[in-house]
Amino acid sequence: MTKKIQIEGMRCNHCTSSVQETLENMAGVIAVEVRLEEKCAIISGDVSDDAIKEAIDDIGFDVVIITEV
Repeated sequence: MTKKIQIEGMRCNHCTSSVQETLENMAGVIAVEVRLEEKCAIISGDVSDDAIKEAIDDIGFDVVIITEV
């Protein structure tokens, strides 16, 4: 399953690296692509929306919406 996560608060490459690393380290995640310009991350794998929101929140960013793509 592929999901697009809209994330508020990413302002630089350090922000995207933090999000990338956090998502890559989640159980069930196969691939991650973080796009600073679009303020989003695309993930492939089997991870619940609640787990994604909690992980992103824990590093100081806000999930706006998660959609399947």
